Amino acid sequence: MRFYLRVVYFSILMATFASCSKEYEIPQELVVHDFVWKGLNAYYLYQDQVEDLSDRRFSSDQELNTYLSSFVDYNSLFNNLLVAGDVKSTLVEDYNTISEPELRTSFTNGLEFGIIADPNSTTNVLGYVTHILPNSDAATKNIIRGEYFYAVDGVPLTRTNFESILLNGSDSFTLNMANFDGITITPYAKSVLLEKLDYTYPATFLEKTISVNTDNIGYLMYNNDFSKNYINDLNNSFLNFKNQSVNELILDLRYNIGSDGFVKSIAPIASMITGQFQDEVLVKEEWNSKAQTWFLENQPDSLLMKFPSEISQTATINSLNLTDIYIVLNGENFTGSSAVELLINSLKAHINVHIIGNQTAGNNTGSITLYNSEDYDFDLKNETHTVALQPVVLSFLNNNDETYANGFSPDLDLCANEDVLDLGILGETSDPILNSVLNYISSGTPISNNNCNPNNYEYLFNSITPQRITDNGVFIEQNLPNTN
Repeated sequence: MRFYLRVVYFSILMATFASCSKEYEIPQELVVHDFVWKGLNAYYLYQDQVEDLSDRRFSSDQELNTYLSSFVDYNSLFNNLLVAGDVKSTLVEDYNTISEPELRTSFTNGLEFGIIADPNSTTNVLGYVTHILPNSDAATKNIIRGEYFYAVDGVPLTRTNFESILLNGSDSFTLNMANFDGITITPYAKSVLLEKLDYTYPATFLEKTISVNTDNIGYLMYNNDFSKNYINDLNNSFLNFKNQSVNELILDLRYNIGSDGFVKSIAPIASMITGQFQDEVLVKEEWNSKAQTWFLENQPDSLLMKFPSEISQTATINSLNLTDIYIVLNGENFTGSSAVELLINSLKAHINVHIIGNQTAGNNTGSITLYNSEDYDFDLKNETHTVALQPVVLSFLNNNDETYANGFSPDLDLCANEDVLDLGILGETSDPILNSVLNYISSGTPISNNNCNPNNYEYLFNSITPQRITDNGVFIEQNLPNTN
């Protein structure tokens, strides 16, 4: 099925969804409290694990109101009704602030870098270039991946000053470069002037086709979120791969900023990778027991997402019909976002998904935005407040009824950090990570690097880490039954 807004008409109220009626006027001071309790009672995934959300907990509206009045505010009530460890369900004070991600922009000079401790100093540090953003100021300068810098404007970088200088300092500064043999940092005459400018990130960082024996391997380094902003661009990238007869794909997310996303944005990407499973089930939803029962009896198709064949009425998905994909998650212990995990699990029921890097987190749940209206939709909402709920409401399964609460184990382990002495060139076999994946593809045997950080360098910082977006899980859009 597709997660578009569905209008559901009912001739009767579903008594199994709610134990309390709204036949009387809710006290004004409890309007939001009432919304919080009834929204979670109806759709919170863990409703049956919270005693105070039980349908049998209160025998009347008056008894419910007494309970609601015992909380100093609705935030306290909301937090009290969540199971321990639930950090994804949120209460939004102003639903006007809810929006999908915008195009990724920043004020940057285009230098992405890492920092390690100087092996011969307790205070000094050494910077190294991980990559240069295309069409940025740094891209016009004489600086490349794998180079080292030890000072800025003549001021040595230390544990206590590198962030304030490199991230929060002057809009224009000069890097003082150095050689590093693994032991000794040796400054030399080269310096690089960098200037921060307004910057819009390209949809894809790097894409190319690599021929290995009889395989045409597509390589896509993707650093942005998985919002709808980049779906058309990704579709164009897949068209390029299709035109080059790509039959294997490496999706490199080592510098990806992560994020949550919508199922409606993940599904087209799954179809770009495949294409041979049109109208087959990609994702299944599993709600709490009473919501699931209703959907199964009245609207079973709404629990299924099938592989789409088009992005819109005017845009057909460009598919590669692959049977194998290799997903790189390495980089500062990056374990993939909830959107990536949903993509992995959904594809696993249909093709071979090879995970390169680290154990993933296990973000297998989905959320929805609830507004204070009879059907929890935005239309006809209560205009006396702007509170919305974004609770976890379901778990995702694939066509084989498999989920991933414990995450995914990698097929090929990679070190937590790239080797500062051997970074190579991105997109080339000199890049150790890409080279290991290409060897895995050609031999069929994953050979992990068990000699991580043999020099015991202290990796202190990577500039991608603070750019990574807080992952609030995957969201769905779906009209819901009237439960009040």
